[in-house]
Amino acid sequence: MKIVILDGHALNPGDLSWDCFRRFGEVTFYERTASEAETIQRLQGADIAMLNKVPITEAVLAACPELKLICILATGYNVVDCAAAARRSIPVCNVPGYSTNSVAQFTFALLLELCHQIGHHSDVVHQGKWSSCPDFCFWDTPQMELYGKTMGIVGYGSIGQAVGKIAEALGMEVLVYTRTRYPDKPAHYVELDTLLHQADVVTLHCPLFPETRGMINSEAIGKMKDGAILLNAARGPLIDEAAVAAALRSGKLRGAAMDVVDTEPIPADSPLLSAPNCVLTPHMAWAPLEARQRILDITTATIQSFLDGHVQNAVNL
Repeated sequence: MKIVILDGHALNPGDLSWDCFRRFGEVTFYERTASEAETIQRLQGADIAMLNKVPITEAVLAACPELKLICILATGYNVVDCAAAARRSIPVCNVPGYSTNSVAQFTFALLLELCHQIGHHSDVVHQGKWSSCPDFCFWDTPQMELYGKTMGIVGYGSIGQAVGKIAEALGMEVLVYTRTRYPDKPAHYVELDTLLHQADVVTLHCPLFPETRGMINSEAIGKMKDGAILLNAARGPLIDEAAVAAALRSGKLRGAAMDVVDTEPIPADSPLLSAPNCVLTPHMAWAPLEARQRILDITTATIQSFLDGHVQNAVNL
């Protein structure tokens, strides 16, 4: 069995081990794969392809006839032509649920940074501002308490549900907009317009589909409360970045915090980089060691299941 890992650096920059896969056969590791031609060359003779963001197109599949299994080292699978793989009876398997707690935790790290700007205040303390202050305390930015505020959660899968639990623990009211309402998971379900009108904090946890692309645009922002906060730890293209930047500059939005953007890495001319009260982090909500180890553990189980004749976590069959 020949296994090829096409872009392993993001998952494992050196603090994890690939040895879990070696019991299945030969493992070839590449930190990054830059082109379709390089992908085809590297997958020659491979039985299993592993990837995070490397596109697996119809052309790749046609040129690599020995492929039997595609493992995505993440949850999102839009980089793979799943229909083309299905036509060839090649399962495409992802890793659901590995980052639920990490992303929920990070969502509140983003929110609390907007509420308190702790990083800024730590910096100015180290620069001597507190030492020279005539009072026992000071703060440079408006402070915000979350108790009693309303959080609107767009998307109510495992991450959205985890975010809701934390919000309730902080004393927030929680509104939920989702395509799928879960009878066994009671929540205050509302339509999107209602959520936008009533929420003090809007946080996105929905998948990227054609119908959700750009869903937070100037029209949607216009329906939000003046001074609301927008969070996105889901997918960058869910928002119209120019519209969000304009809303931050006008003061319509109190702040925005995003771990994902439309194009990654973020372009130097992104309107978000110059927008006020905009916290940007480099797609790292999934990065805790525990979550990344979980990817390896689940993928190992997926391969073993496939070899035993049972496909698990397939998204295309």
